[in-house]
Amino acid sequence: MNFYLCLASLCLGIAAAAPQFDRTLDAKWEQWKSQHGRIYGGNEEDNWRRATWEKNLRMIEMHNLEYSAGKCSFRMKMNKFGDMTNEEFRQVMNDFRHDRFQGKTKGNLFHERLFEQIPESLDWRDKGYVTFVKDQGACASSWAFSATGSLEGQWFRKTGKLVSLSEQNLMDCYWNEINQGCLGGLMDEAFEYVKENGGIDTEESYPYCGVDSACRFKPETAIANVTGYVNIPSGKESALLEAVVTVGPISVAVDAGHESFQFYESGIYYEPLCNSQQPNHAMLVVGYDTDDDTEEKYWIVKNSWGFEWGDYGYISMARDKNNHCGIATLASYPEV
Repeated sequence: MNFYLCLASLCLGIAAAAPQFDRTLDAKWEQWKSQHGRIYGGNEEDNWRRATWEKNLRMIEMHNLEYSAGKCSFRMKMNKFGDMTNEEFRQVMNDFRHDRFQGKTKGNLFHERLFEQIPESLDWRDKGYVTFVKDQGACASSWAFSATGSLEGQWFRKTGKLVSLSEQNLMDCYWNEINQGCLGGLMDEAFEYVKENGGIDTEESYPYCGVDSACRFKPETAIANVTGYVNIPSGKESALLEAVVTVGPISVAVDAGHESFQFYESGIYYEPLCNSQQPNHAMLVVGYDTDDDTEEKYWIVKNSWGFEWGDYGYISMARDKNNHCGIATLASYPEV
């Protein structure tokens, strides 16, 4: 599906003369377009997208050479965002506007108990708490996917049943000055809606379509009642760690607006330009571990950009690196 051609207007004004392309990449370019269903509106746009794709490909290759030389801790790869500039990518995929949410939450505060016995590693996927990797498409709905992910884990913890919950239900049925469907939202507000609503529909009964639409909530198919929600002290990775250990998967928001994140493939993600105070994308921490070779600690984080992105939809983010990318800035979970 061609999610990104809504940005084609940005190409207007490009010189009519075709850029000088690397003709050895012709077949690879055509293969990429076919794989991702890209059909452009004429030669001018095709040339612009090809030039952007080649620039991204060269950047990825240069980064991976540095990775092979031991100069960085993660690899990058070409993916479905390949014909987008980083500016376009941020406009479409990073619309979690943290400034809208300052002081708005009504949740309880998580209190650390300073447990002495913290496991060296933990992955809630192995314990049945985590559903399949989903894809938000070209809708800034990461907040909804993060919220359902945390709620799915807590509902499994309570009932022993893993049920995929409806992001579309959250998007369509709870609009206010904070939660605005494909224009962004907050996980705590999603938990508040489920609490007030008496539950949330399942994914099966209310499937995701990636655009804002009229509310179609069905009380008869609602499950996963929420009694409240808890916020992790902002910026405290030690508290986030304890919450992951004692509670399960936790909703988080991070600064995901960099080219390195756009094309992340594998390894421990560390981006020197990350801003820990300006998260722009919501995700789900499902565990943590330490690299056997480098002894670098990392969070295991589930994204909502499909299986093709990252490490089969996941990213390993640097842990105990001064709240890197804001991983603990807006962390929370629901109570059921």
